[in-house]
Amino acid sequence: MNKLLPLMLTVLLGVSPLAVQAADDHADHMKAGSSMAMQEMSEGVVKKVDAQAGKITIQHGPLKNLDMPAMTMVFKVKDAGMLSSVKAGDNIRFVAESLPAGLTVTSIEKK
Repeated sequence: MNKLLPLMLTVLLGVSPLAVQAADDHADHMKAGSSMAMQEMSEGVVKKVDAQAGKITIQHGPLKNLDMPAMTMVFKVKDAGMLSSVKAGDNIRFVAESLPAGLTVTSIEKK
């Protein structure tokens, strides 16, 4: 049925098949990227910052997007520059993702 929809739209609306395909591709791209754009931030407390290694230790609550319970752990950071805005003891909100390099903080902000 999914393959017939673009053809049906083309016939019924006189829309170019290329325009329909481009719309489908855009919708697929938005679905793929929407998890990152819509990801809920988790809360935690910074325990240690190791800017040289590009790592941060966070005591955090549950990470719903990773189905992970509350604990204290070390994360890599997407960009070491993110670490200049936080220090041990700061209450933070952050997004951690499972990337090929390992669990990585991709967004962080002071609470």
